[in-house]
Amino acid sequence: MGKNAFLASSHLIVQLQSLYKKFPVRNRLFNPPESTFQPTRKEANHSSINTIPGEDVFYMDCRVLPQYDLKEVMKTVRLIADSVAERFGITIDVESVQSVQAPPPTPATAAVVRALKLAIRDVYQVKGQTVGIGAGTVAAVFRKYGYEAAVWSKLRYKAHQPDESCLISNMVGNAKVFAHLMMQS
Repeated sequence: MGKNAFLASSHLIVQLQSLYKKFPVRNRLFNPPESTFQPTRKEANHSSINTIPGEDVFYMDCRVLPQYDLKEVMKTVRLIADSVAERFGITIDVESVQSVQAPPPTPATAAVVRALKLAIRDVYQVKGQTVGIGAGTVAAVFRKYGYEAAVWSKLRYKAHQPDESCLISNMVGNAKVFAHLMMQS
């Protein structure tokens, strides 16, 4: 009988959960406050239900806190993959579809953050909170080059879901916040 790539990749997915122990730092600025390592997609390996697959492909979404070097994370992934490959007598390729090392966060005391919080308070009558979202934003591009930058919007928390949507009233309110921000001296 051939080597079952699906079985091996299933073991690899489970073993990759050990990344949580290897990279355990918690940072309350972010929600969630820890790095995440989640399998998100699996490609079909063939159309038959009674054939041992010789190849299997899956994807992981890894949101890694800025204090970790992505090269260290990938080195650990490679070690785990090598261990599973040896156990099953197979080869495992590890590729990064997208990899962006997070630049240092903008300090909560930065002028742009203070001005944004003031605009949020004046438009929405609520206190803005400084949080990290664990995803790539336009602000990250600016922070990479040393600029203090912030991203903000009022959301419904429906992004990347089948019912992804936004309220027009939120878009209007967001525009008011940005207009107010630009009018501050």
